[in-house]
Amino acid sequence: MSSATASLVQQFLSLYPGEAAREIESATPEEGGRALAGVPTRTGATVLRYIQPDHAAAILSAAGDEEATQLLAVLDPALAANLLARLSDETRTRLLGGLPSSLAEEIASILTFPAGTAGNLMDARVAVFDSETTAGAALERIRELGERRIADLVLTDEEGAFDGVVRLQDVVSALPHQSLGELKSPRAVFVEPMTPREEVVEILNKYRLSSLPVVDLQGHVVGIIRQAGLLEAAQEDAITDLQQMVGGSSEERALSPPWVGVRSRLPWLNINLVTAFLAASVVGLFESTIARFTAVAVLLPVVAGQSGNTGAQALAVTMRGLALREIRVSQGFRVLMKELTVGLVNGVAIAVVTSIGVYVWARNLGLSLVMFVAMIISMVAASAAGALIPIILVKLKRDPATASSIILTTVTDVVGFFTFLGLATLLADMLAGT
Repeated sequence: MSSATASLVQQFLSLYPGEAAREIESATPEEGGRALAGVPTRTGATVLRYIQPDHAAAILSAAGDEEATQLLAVLDPALAANLLARLSDETRTRLLGGLPSSLAEEIASILTFPAGTAGNLMDARVAVFDSETTAGAALERIRELGERRIADLVLTDEEGAFDGVVRLQDVVSALPHQSLGELKSPRAVFVEPMTPREEVVEILNKYRLSSLPVVDLQGHVVGIIRQAGLLEAAQEDAITDLQQMVGGSSEERALSPPWVGVRSRLPWLNINLVTAFLAASVVGLFESTIARFTAVAVLLPVVAGQSGNTGAQALAVTMRGLALREIRVSQGFRVLMKELTVGLVNGVAIAVVTSIGVYVWARNLGLSLVMFVAMIISMVAASAAGALIPIILVKLKRDPATASSIILTTVTDVVGFFTFLGLATLLADMLAGT
C-alpha cells in the first residue's frame, strides 16, 4: 500500500468510523485486523467501538497480541471486558496479561459479577444487530451463527446503544427489505448487570420473555439471559444453599451462638476504642481554650454531628456506586470532585444557618465566625473522606463495608474538633466574653 493510499485510508477511518466499521464487518477478521493495524491506536479503537461485538472480538483474536492489547488499553474498560468475554479463556488470559496491571484488574473485576446477579447469569456471547439491518440480511447472519441459540434479536443504534428487541418469528415472517427497527417490539425490557436474580425471575415471569438483554449503565448490551440458563443457575443456587445449610456459615446470624458475635465484633470494637482515644487526644490539645471559653465545649457536638452526617451521606452514595458498579476505582477523582462540590455548597448553607443561631444564642460575632469557617471546612473534609475511604479500601483489596464507617468517624471527629478548637484558639481575642 502506497503512502498516499495509507493516508487516505487513515483519514477515512478517522472521519467516518461508523461507515468504516460497516466495511470492516464485511471483511474477514484477519483483514479487519490488518486495516486497524495501519492507523493510530486511538483511531482503530474508535472504529472498533462501531463494529458488532462478535466481529470486533474476532478481530482482536486474529490480530497480534501486541496490537490487540494496544487497542484494549485505549478502549473503555467496560467495552474491553465485553469483547474479551467473547474470546476463549486462553486468549482472554493472554491479552489481559499484556495490559498494565491496574487496567487488567479493573477489566477482570468487570468480567466477574457476584453470584445471584444478572451479570453472573448472562451469556456474554450475545449477537447484536443494527436497527437499520434488513430482515433478509439478519436471517443470512443468523445462518452463519448456526451454533448460537437465538430466540430474540437484540438491536443497537448507530452509537452501539441498546435499541430494542425483535422476535425471531417476526423476522422470519417479515419482507426481506424491511428493517429490524420497523419490527422491534414496542416494549423494550432489559436489566442491568447487578440486578438481583429474584428480580430477573420476576421480570421473565411477568412479561413471559424467552430472553432478557443485560445492558450496562452506558446503554451498551453486555449479555443476554435465556430461560434455560436461568433455570440451571437457580438449581445450582439451590444446591449451594443446601451445602451451606449442612456445613454452616461463617457469617453471624440473628440466632447464632453468642461467641460468634463476640468473635466477629470485638476486634472492631477495640479498633473503634483506639480511634475514639485519638479524637479525645485532639480535644485534649485545646484544654486551655475549652476551660477559658465554655461555649466552645457546648458547640463541639454540633460540628462533629454535622460533619459525621455529611461524611455518612457521601460514604453511602459511594458505597452504593461501588456495589452496583455504577462507578469504578479509576473514576475516584470524578467522585471526589463531585462530593467536594456537594460538601462545599451544603457546608456554606449549613454554616450560614448555624452561625446565625450561634450569634442569637451567644451574642458573639467571633464565635459565629469560628462556627461558620469550621462548619465549612469540616463538612468539605467529611465529604472528601466519605468518597475516598471506600475507594482506597477497594484499591487495597479490603472490604469497605467493614472498615469504612470506623475510619470515617475518626476522620470527621479529628478534623471537626481540630478545626473548631484550632480556630477558637487563633481567634481567642474575638471570643472574649463568651
